Amino acid sequence: MLILSGKPVFGGIARGKLFYFQQDENEVTKRLIKNTERELKIYEDAREYALAELDELYTTALEKVGENEASIFIIHKMLIEDSAFYKSVYDRITEDHFCADYAVAQTSRDLSEAFSNMGSTYIKERAADLKDVCDRLIRHIQNKNEKRIELKEKVILCADELMPSETMQMDLSKVLAIVTRYGSSNSHTAILARTMNIPAIIGIGAEKLSMLRDMEAIVDGFNGNLYIDPDENALKQIAALEENEAKKREMLKRFKGRKNITLDGTEIQVFANIAGLNDLNYALENDAGGIGLFRSEFLYLGRTHMPDEDEQYFNYRQVLERMNGKKVIIRTMDAGADKNIKSFGLAKEENPALGVRSIRLCLMRPEMFKTQLRALLRASVYGNLAIMLPLITSMEEIHRAKRLIEEAKDQLRAKGQAFSENIEIGIMVETPAAVIMSEEFAKEVDFFSIGTNDLEQYIMALDRQNLTLENYYEKKDHEPLLRAMRLTCDNAHKNGIPVGICGELGADLELTEKFLQMGIDEISVTPSQVLPLRQKIRTVKIEQRKQLFDPAAVKS
Repeated sequence: MLILSGKPVFGGIARGKLFYFQQDENEVTKRLIKNTERELKIYEDAREYALAELDELYTTALEKVGENEASIFIIHKMLIEDSAFYKSVYDRITEDHFCADYAVAQTSRDLSEAFSNMGSTYIKERAADLKDVCDRLIRHIQNKNEKRIELKEKVILCADELMPSETMQMDLSKVLAIVTRYGSSNSHTAILARTMNIPAIIGIGAEKLSMLRDMEAIVDGFNGNLYIDPDENALKQIAALEENEAKKREMLKRFKGRKNITLDGTEIQVFANIAGLNDLNYALENDAGGIGLFRSEFLYLGRTHMPDEDEQYFNYRQVLERMNGKKVIIRTMDAGADKNIKSFGLAKEENPALGVRSIRLCLMRPEMFKTQLRALLRASVYGNLAIMLPLITSMEEIHRAKRLIEEAKDQLRAKGQAFSENIEIGIMVETPAAVIMSEEFAKEVDFFSIGTNDLEQYIMALDRQNLTLENYYEKKDHEPLLRAMRLTCDNAHKNGIPVGICGELGADLELTEKFLQMGIDEISVTPSQVLPLRQKIRTVKIEQRKQLFDPAAVKS
């Protein structure tokens, strides 16, 4: 028996054969060229191919692992489109007369060295993303096909490190566990494992890992151990660990079908966030009380044409039917210049997070918006639908959106098509403007849902995709955000409407008490986090601790 140890990033036990994936190394030779214009054209073509691939990968990742994890491919696009990156390649071709692939390789080396010299661990860890981007460009320059991970059976997948594009293109249903020689807790591999509930160990460091393929092994994702050809003693240890973990899982399953009641009797709704029909299975499996965020934009991504009304209707209807009367909150299309959907034909923007996106784009293109609204309304007769409007900043946006909803209803009535007359209309609170106007907005809509990701970004003037700002966005106090959320809750409840959370912070169990103390009525999280959150809610006694959150009580 051989035991290799690394850092555990997601708990779980997996048994199976080791499959080692050997990545291709791009061979780049330094060549000096005379025709720099031709070489620039080769690079430009490769750049366009790479950007198109990243669009497709983003769409795939959105459906497989959700919006937060899929954003890695937006970051990859930003690296390629970055002016400093482009200038470095341009200068090496035009001034140094390097061939295109060598110019990219040199740029990659320089930036990787700069990353490694920075004090931030997080930024150093992004070197893998840079390598993935540059390898993609070089592959297109050299007209090579991409090597993919082809799995014929379920295996323990081993590699030096897995690139984001490699993981998104393989069949994850055949991956029992992941083991890598390198990596960190913030690497893409670690994030993927946690999102997909795959036992994983990183940083195992063993050079002989590639020689152990096809051997039987056990991955202990709780303690970070890989047992190769395990002996009887190791099998007993693993069996005891599995028995203990099974008891924990059974305890969580006890919450299925039961209300989420705090110790002092307050019921809290726990819903699930989904990005498509694939996620719906996980939501049902984990007994989510409803869907708190259905990201409808997945229907628009990675396509050259808009989804028509019938296609959208079919998808919405499936979700509503399968949730069997539980509330389903569908967010209207939340995309634009920030997600670069080809069929929209939008111009590139300097700051897409503040540009033409979400409700702004929908109001600019009312016919496109009404197509979605008609599909939603038609589907509403098959379940408990609520419509949520994203990125609201003004009363005018709410009024215009509600008028378009009424126009869509009139169009359906004229055709004799049925729809529910009792559809709740809510908004996402994800801008400082929405917080400030929350008392007025609460008089116009049926519910609020706080998008913590964007709200914190806008409150802190902090770009979440800017890799140099690690020290800011890794802080855990979130005080400005919490104050904004408390004000939103107060104004909502004053006007008799509920407030939910659909941002990723909702899954932070260390903040659950604070959220409930400030008056949050519903929390929506990824499906795998539904049961742990439900367990946490049952340990909280809100009334006894309310005064701890009251600023007035602190002052006195």
